[in-house]
Amino acid sequence: MNKAAKLGVIFTALVSLCVAGCANIGTSNVIRDRFGYADALSDSWKRLMLLNLVKMRYADAPVFLDVVSIVNQYALETELQGGLGWNTFLPEPSQSFGAKGRYANRPTITYQPLMGEKFTRSLMTPIRTGALLSLVQAGWRADVVFRIGTQSINGIYNRAGGKLQTQPADPNFYRLTTSLLKIQQSLAVGMRIQETPDNKQASVMFFRSKDVDPDTEAEISSVRKLLGLDPEQREFKVVYGSLPADDQEIAILSRSMLEILLELGAYIDVPEPHVAQQRTTPNAAQDADVAAGVEPLLRVQSDEEKPADAYVAVDYRGHWFWIDDRDLKSKRMFSFLMFLFSLAETGTPEKAPVLTLPAG
Repeated sequence: MNKAAKLGVIFTALVSLCVAGCANIGTSNVIRDRFGYADALSDSWKRLMLLNLVKMRYADAPVFLDVVSIVNQYALETELQGGLGWNTFLPEPSQSFGAKGRYANRPTITYQPLMGEKFTRSLMTPIRTGALLSLVQAGWRADVVFRIGTQSINGIYNRAGGKLQTQPADPNFYRLTTSLLKIQQSLAVGMRIQETPDNKQASVMFFRSKDVDPDTEAEISSVRKLLGLDPEQREFKVVYGSLPADDQEIAILSRSMLEILLELGAYIDVPEPHVAQQRTTPNAAQDADVAAGVEPLLRVQSDEEKPADAYVAVDYRGHWFWIDDRDLKSKRMFSFLMFLFSLAETGTPEKAPVLTLPAG
């Protein structure tokens, strides 16, 4: 094969490779980009949530920023040049070949601050009692759901540590949530939504009567006694409020997302110098839970040095605040907090604009 033929073969092969690369550039990056952006969004959302918890612990205003859209556009441009000629002064034919290419990756990310009347109202609106019961029905621990999401149940008050004046919990509140957890673990409690005479929906909590062991039955009797419920009834209407209208109702005074954030922020261990300088309130939530005989809901540590093994960590006011990656209970609680927050209305558009862009 002469040189001209060889040059033609090489040129054809390079063109084929370039065409194949352009055809596959879109599909070959889907997996990498999708998982990469998912990890980045997850990590940034955890850090933003923790930062806002810390800021609220210091009476600083939280700021939430939502990622509205991500557009990642690739471009691959190639140019090949070749030539074959003869020169009268040279005994052999002359060949020339040239190639150049350019690869571009142009990610465009759109952010939107979560603010305005709709978002503020959603933060300050108490969680629906039906939503709390649905979480219990879905398998979330009853004691955790009610310790986080309620201020009182039939006049039995929960601890309030995120406000200006700390209020200890009624001792019966922890007895109540412990009994509800045991009943839940025995699959003897449930909930349903039923229509009322005025065509509205009402939440009903019921205790199962069949195949219930004596210990669980004793816990059910304890719950009815603590809440002042009719001892002969197994079903009770759940309403929002401080006190029930009669012994057929369970009145739940639920918390808003803002109250939940403030309460969990009280579990952050802040540096003692910051407390002495009155930059924040003293550390009391952990000790209060231990004294009451219950496990603290969350633990966020702080230090001047960056932690080596953190599930999530943020830098604020010259200190690092973090959740230890080996603290499984705190990690679960933090994930549950993010889940609750995601259920709140954010005020962002229901549908993001649909963009169709070339991949190469």
